[in-house]
Amino acid sequence: MKDFMSYADSLKILKDTINAWEKVEKVAITDALDRNIAYDVKATENYPAKPVSAMDGYAFAFKDGLNELELITDLPAGSDKGLHVEGSKCVKTFTGSLMSEGTDTLVPVENVEVSGSKIIIKKSVPKGFAVRAVGESYKKGEILIKKGTRLTYSEIALLAELGVFHVSVFIRPRVAILATGSEIKDLGEPLDSPAQIHSSNHVGIAMQIRKMGAEPIICEIVRDKAELVEKAIINALKSADILVTTGGISMGDYDFVKGALNENFSLIIEGAAIKPGRHIRVAKSGDKYIFALPGFPYSAMVMCVLYVRVLINTWFSQEEPKITAIMDEDYKKRSPFLEFTAVNLENRDGKIFVNLDGKKLGSSAIVNNLTNEAALLIIPKETEFIAKGEVVEVLKMPC
Repeated sequence: MKDFMSYADSLKILKDTINAWEKVEKVAITDALDRNIAYDVKATENYPAKPVSAMDGYAFAFKDGLNELELITDLPAGSDKGLHVEGSKCVKTFTGSLMSEGTDTLVPVENVEVSGSKIIIKKSVPKGFAVRAVGESYKKGEILIKKGTRLTYSEIALLAELGVFHVSVFIRPRVAILATGSEIKDLGEPLDSPAQIHSSNHVGIAMQIRKMGAEPIICEIVRDKAELVEKAIINALKSADILVTTGGISMGDYDFVKGALNENFSLIIEGAAIKPGRHIRVAKSGDKYIFALPGFPYSAMVMCVLYVRVLINTWFSQEEPKITAIMDEDYKKRSPFLEFTAVNLENRDGKIFVNLDGKKLGSSAIVNNLTNEAALLIIPKETEFIAKGEVVEVLKMPC
């Protein structure tokens, strides 16, 4: 059996070839959902810039034993009367209102009894109660959103709070997906014999690519003819930054993708000692990448995560979503390689547990093992058995 390089070595080779992704565009923040921001966003000032009330109540200068106040006026949110409050005087203040100069504490309306212009405190509060301090949310110069962050509703709300309307985001890389094989049919095509199947690779990988923040381009399925495969690969690269192929890379007589890559491109990875997908090929053409993945759906989608996502995440300055969890059952590894096995994650009492409920043992074709937000259990090469209760590493899938 051929000796394959380790997964770690193959990733190092891949990362050493990656140049910075500098394609950027400006969009309105209302169009920036799920886009990757192209710069660090820093606070330009303290927020709040002045002390602010966190509740409806009465602002006053705290003093031990003070339980009766003189109400002098009110201060609605958005108003700045420039008031200076001294002694036992107070100002009726509302949520979000500026605290008047000289005040440092707010007693809630439900803690007092009002008698004309007098406020009697029935339930005391500590000094500083219900007052948002200067810079409570963030301080000037603080990094609020890191470069590469995928913008969700919360980051976009924060940008709006900062007064930002347009934001620079990375242009989505274009990823062509090319499924190969005479046995596969496209969506909507009838199966003419039991030897044929519907292709799931091109659709599944396209959805993965979209979740990774890139733009998928689904190519027409290519039959197993060397000249057709080579032509399709070259044509797909014309309009894409990345090409992902499935099938045609093993040791069979009809595995033409491998030959097309050998003849036309610079191969940087020729297999890795992992399960599934050890026959992976990665090639470059200028700044463009070709990832040749296995034909089995499970293998193809796992390998897309293990390699294609690494490239896209590197371009977007993102880390791989790896976590630790607790094994909830015994597991015996079935291969001598580093293994990535589909598992379920379960959160119990704040701890993440791993189980294989509903996961089927078998070939790398069982795509339903990836359903229900499956993750990948990482089993090192030297590990043969994992006991229940052991801490393990898990790689999250795009979801």
